[in-house]
This record gives sequence, structure tokens and C-alpha cells, in this order.
Amino acid sequence: MKTSDLIFQYLNENKSASGTDIARHLGLSRQAVNKHLKQLIQEGKVRKAGVTKAALYFPSSGKVMKTRLNKISRKYRLSHLNEDTVFQEIDRLLRFKKNLRSNVFDIIRYTFTEMLNNAIDHSGSDRCLVEVGLGYYTINIRIRDYGIGIYFSIDQKYNLTDEIEAAGELLKGKTTTMKEQHSGEGIFFTSKAVDVASFRSHNLKLTFDNIRRDIFIEQERFIKGTEVILQTSINSRRDITEIFSRFAPEEYAYSFQRTRIHVKLYLHEFVSRSEARRILSGLDKFREIILDFKDVKKIGQGFADEIFRVFPGRHPDIVIRTENTAPAIRQMIKHVVDNNL
Repeated sequence: MKTSDLIFQYLNENKSASGTDIARHLGLSRQAVNKHLKQLIQEGKVRKAGVTKAALYFPSSGKVMKTRLNKISRKYRLSHLNEDTVFQEIDRLLRFKKNLRSNVFDIIRYTFTEMLNNAIDHSGSDRCLVEVGLGYYTINIRIRDYGIGIYFSIDQKYNLTDEIEAAGELLKGKTTTMKEQHSGEGIFFTSKAVDVASFRSHNLKLTFDNIRRDIFIEQERFIKGTEVILQTSINSRRDITEIFSRFAPEEYAYSFQRTRIHVKLYLHEFVSRSEARRILSGLDKFREIILDFKDVKKIGQGFADEIFRVFPGRHPDIVIRTENTAPAIRQMIKHVVDNNL
């Protein structure tokens, strides 16, 4: 008998069970059981109540459950397009209000409208493709324009060396090519709100993975314009208000004054003062900077001195904090700070 049949038989015999109960009964891992449970739910044979480890599974009444797997794919002319109008249309068709928790609805509304507005105002494209899928477990959003490209636009605006450096500028959180219309915060907060967010343009793909708590830059096949893909769990516990308050807290008058920099994405050597200045560029707009040194093993004296002595000397009101520092990095930071005493 197939594993899925054994699970269904066990649920029929016991009326309900947790994933742990099923895994223990069958001698399987929770991951293996979850895979089969997802398939049974999609087939309408099993229904789920509750979330995470507290969830219980029940045999369905025998009727095939009405699928909630829906997908919308539409092309829009960007001239005079209003992102709120598009979201309201999608909300009406996919019934977000009914199908999503309020915190997830708020995340989808914010991230979708911010990213579509970027295409409208920044891309220079005459059209875009919008795809939204509402599945059993995730909401998937894809917004694809055919314009100048997000990294190339920043590269040209700020006269940078390449599009990888432009991606680094984007990560800081206040980079915008249209200061008169935008604060540059949309991508930053979007990347914190969803489970996974990717921004692909030309040969470059930047991915924020909040499940694995990591960020990646990859070289991809060339595409014209920009493709944004967002994925959010139906059961996400994130709250957009909490995310705003974390980076725009009360002590900063709810202004976006705290940012996090993933140092590994900027360069490879971490030795010279010029490399440090590249990271620090534009950070004087913030009041608190968190430097995440994950996957960085060591830094040079000049690099450390520029960040932890010279920059604070010029900007005494800005707080620099560090995370995930290897022992060699902590030792070098201590060396340059102690020599400044």
C-alpha cells in the first residue's frame, strides 16, 4: 500500500491526527509525512486545521474539496496605470480578504503595490506582465517589465562601476533614482516582509531568503528589463507594522533610520579603505547601521579603521553595530578602536 494510502487509512481509523502522530505511526520523518499530506490536501482527501506543529489533519467528508489554487496572468500598459486599481482587481478575483489572514493580506497589498509602482515610475517600459498565484500554501507574485533594468538605472544615476555595485546600493534601503517622488524604501521593506524576494535584471539576480535568513547574488542569463518574484506563506506570522517599527522605531520618530548591511555581498577581499568607503557610501543618511559579517572570515586593518574609527569620528551621532563576526574580525575591530582611545 502506498504511503499516502496508509496515511489516509490511519486518519479514517483515528478521525484526526497530528503530523507527529502520523510520522510516529508509520516510522517516517515529519518532512516525508508532510509531503504526502500536502498531496492529500490538494486531492481533497484530507483537510487541515491549525498551523505549524499544532495542526491537526482530518479525513474529508468524501466530497472533493473545491480547489483554492488560482492564478491570474495579465498584461498592463504602464502609462497612467494605478497600482492600487490593479491590486483591487486581483483582490476581487482571488478573494484575498476571505482567503488570507489580515497580516498576510497587508503584506501582499504593500509589497505588490510597491513593486508595481516601481515598474510604473522607474522602468521606462511601456508595458508589464503581472502574475499572481494563490495556492494552498503560498502566494506567488511576479511582476515583469521590459525597461531599462533596475541595476543599470542605479548604476547610471550614481555613476557606479558596475551593476553589482548598484545592487549593493539598493540593499542599503534609501537608494532611489527619483528622490522627488520616492524615498527608496519600498524594496528594502518588501525584502523583509515576504518569505523570498528576488530581483532579476540583465545578468544579475538578487535574492532575499528570509526562511534561510540569507541573501544571494547570482549571475543569470540576460533578460531585458526587471523581473520581481515574491513568495509568501499563507501562514506567515510576519507583520508589516512590526517590520516598519523595527527599522523605523519610535526612538527615531518612526523615521526609516536603521538599516542592515550584508557585508559579504559588496566585495571579496575586505582589505582597503576604498572598499570600506564603498560600503559606507550613503549610510550617513541613517542613525543606526547594523553590519552583518556572516561568511566573512577576516578583514584588513585599513578596512576596519575606515569603518570603525574614521567614519564614527566624522559621524559621532551614528551608531554602528555588528553581527556574526568571526574571532579574527572581532580582534581587528578591537585593535582599531583601542588605538583610537
